[in-house]
Amino acid sequence: MSTVTKITLSDKELSLATNADWILTKQIIIQKVYQLFAGSIPALQSLMMQEQVMLPPEARSSVPKISKGENYLHLPYVMFDYPRMFNKENIFAVRTMFWWANFFSITLHISGDHVKTVKKNIIKNKQLLNLDFFIGVNENQWEHHFEPDNFLSYQALSAEQQMNYLEKNEFIKLALKFDLQQWNNMPALLMEGYRKIASLIS
Repeated sequence: MSTVTKITLSDKELSLATNADWILTKQIIIQKVYQLFAGSIPALQSLMMQEQVMLPPEARSSVPKISKGENYLHLPYVMFDYPRMFNKENIFAVRTMFWWANFFSITLHISGDHVKTVKKNIIKNKQLLNLDFFIGVNENQWEHHFEPDNFLSYQALSAEQQMNYLEKNEFIKLALKFDLQQWNNMPALLMEGYRKIASLIS
């Protein structure tokens, strides 16, 4: 005779399951993230179209893309990619991310044919990396969290470590991180971050 497992809810779980307000509030917050990212598109496009910003043609002609998901390490997120080029061999992207309960971030992500050229520009402009940048140290280029096995503070590394991470990786990930408590200042902070990245690869 089979037995049916009794599935119960805790008081907290039951309270959430019977309350629509929190999920509706979540949807409003996600929509506001979309509005925040969309609002930055014109200024970001103008910035990236400047002649001194080194972009491959496919990335230069790319269309901004905003997408969302529910499960990056079990939590919702919104991603904004522009400029963007993703194909089997090459990546050239500036990815802005909102990760629920964690942070906003901007990441320069490059792999494939353009790594060598971009590395030269970054090394030439490396003094800019001391301005709050993190450097990707994970062999998996598709992780976005800021735990020490994925991103390390560039400024906290020795000069030897800095050059080692810049030169050894087959891909480049350099990121800026913003606390969610800075939400009301995010339009200005994002544009400042985009300017830093544009200067870095110019």
